[in-house]
Amino acid sequence: MKGKKYVDSLKLIEAAKQYDAGEALELVLQTAKAKFDETVELHIRLGVDPRHADQQVRGVVVLPNGTGKKVRVLVIAKGAKADEATAAGAEFVGAEEIVQKIQSENWFGFDVCITTPDMMGVVGRLGKVLGPKGLMPNPKSGTVTMDIARAVNDVKAGKVEYRVDKTAIVHVPIGKASFGKEKLLENLQTLMDAVIKAKPSAAKGTYLKSVSLASTMGPGVRVNYKI
Repeated sequence: MKGKKYVDSLKLIEAAKQYDAGEALELVLQTAKAKFDETVELHIRLGVDPRHADQQVRGVVVLPNGTGKKVRVLVIAKGAKADEATAAGAEFVGAEEIVQKIQSENWFGFDVCITTPDMMGVVGRLGKVLGPKGLMPNPKSGTVTMDIARAVNDVKAGKVEYRVDKTAIVHVPIGKASFGKEKLLENLQTLMDAVIKAKPSAAKGTYLKSVSLASTMGPGVRVNYKI
């Protein structure tokens, strides 16, 4: 059973219509009626088959206006790299002892985990618990690196990872409703450019099957995004 606000919001949107990006964002902001600052999310259905390794779509991008979310960063590193992480503003820094804490206490008080290549042997033990939560460090997403300071700064600045799921859909937050239309539009265009550029050469036919935007509690608005 949908709430009254959701039902009222639906009346503003023509279900079959594809709106220009700016117009779609205006509608999303009109329908973000919750008492908290709703997140605006982008959903893209792609013309790929995620079962094939050569049709994976995955990457990272720093949104020009950030995500509006306070990101808690864990860095697993030793020595100078641990000091670098602390100086860059990482909330949690440690080595074997923090791996042990995750294993024994089931502790997940962080949003992103970054590590150095030399620590991957230790961090690898956490694959079964971090993997399903999308928290496992990965060189492709820039979270296994020797440039710890830059990795922490990028995450804090609004770096997001996009990846296609089993149903060939990419779900990514592009900011908060309080950002307003212009900032959200900049973030949207930056993200769409990255996803379009990441089109696998093995993908045939229409790449962008459908694009829609929605706030946390609001209905989806279809976007006309032709390439």
